[in-house]
Amino acid sequence: MSDIPDNSWAAVGHPESGAPTDLQPDTFVDPWAAMSTNSDSGNADWLNTAPDLSASNTGIDWLNPFEHKILPLDSWVNDGLTWVIGNFRETFQHVRVPIEGTLTLVENALQTTPALLTIALFGLLAWQFSSRRLAIGAVLSLLLIGFLGVWSEAMTTLSLVLTSVGFCIVIGLPLGILAARSNLVEKIVRPLLDAMQTTPAFVYLVPVVMLFGIGNVAGVLVTIIFAMAPLVRLTNLGIRQVRPDLVEASRSFGASSWQLLTKVQLPLALPTIMAGVNQTLMLALSMVVIASMIAVGGLGQMVLRGIGRLDMGLATIGGLGIVILAILLDRLTQALTKQQRNQRWYQQGPVGFVWRLMQRFVVKNPVRSNKKLTSLQGN
Repeated sequence: MSDIPDNSWAAVGHPESGAPTDLQPDTFVDPWAAMSTNSDSGNADWLNTAPDLSASNTGIDWLNPFEHKILPLDSWVNDGLTWVIGNFRETFQHVRVPIEGTLTLVENALQTTPALLTIALFGLLAWQFSSRRLAIGAVLSLLLIGFLGVWSEAMTTLSLVLTSVGFCIVIGLPLGILAARSNLVEKIVRPLLDAMQTTPAFVYLVPVVMLFGIGNVAGVLVTIIFAMAPLVRLTNLGIRQVRPDLVEASRSFGASSWQLLTKVQLPLALPTIMAGVNQTLMLALSMVVIASMIAVGGLGQMVLRGIGRLDMGLATIGGLGIVILAILLDRLTQALTKQQRNQRWYQQGPVGFVWRLMQRFVVKNPVRSNKKLTSLQGN
């Protein structure tokens, strides 16, 4: 018998195996050697053997011309944005200053004011501009937000919306007036507004984050861009729809361009402009929720956390708070549009109630009121 032990598990050709071999005694045969050799070779790698589409794309296949990308728009956009960030980032940071200051002021005012006082103020505003029914609805709605335990988040969302709408009015109203007075400006602004309204909301987030960072200020900027278009459109439309005979009559009486705008066109276009403010307000509320993806606080952040955790209760509370705020603000802006023209603002609502009480007091005490008038005239 041979002195070599019979190891049936030894590799084929190994000296320990009992199988005869012609190899040298110190040669080790790897059973996976052939496969490893082939896998290491470049010819066996399927990634390396795949055809190079970029190299073969030397011309346009007119039978299938859109199979490959011809215009590298994504590269152009990335290169352009990189250039803008590298050269103008500091300039864009200065845009944050007025927005951050306004947002901080509004948010601190809403957060530090006692909740019951805020509810009372909203109720009085609703009564003043609409009716007692809306005032009761506003009070009950805000009480429901407080009972849900999201008062602080609701005030943060409200501050974001009010700040965004305020800047939309400051920018969009003059732009709409300018578009109404110049056909050239309208031709330039109209495609920009079309792009602003049709671009998906998520697309705005990337450049704003790269230029301004994340947080509430970036969220306000995104909301301004997203929500400003309806105000510009409806301001332009409202002024252009003013009756030409009224415009001609004003000019015939010697009204200047400024008087024509402030005394005739803007008052007659006010319902249309307020409809634009209403639409801007609703878009701002919807965008605040989307902007929570870039660390914007408020009720939108609650909805985002609820989605991330699959917490339906948390998302429902945040969504319900947004719905309540949306309905309340919508009714208030609609009431501003439908104000009665046969009454002055101080003759209706709680201010009108106080005004009527003062008139009754003056009628019941004419001597005392006359003495007061005489003393005031003497002074």
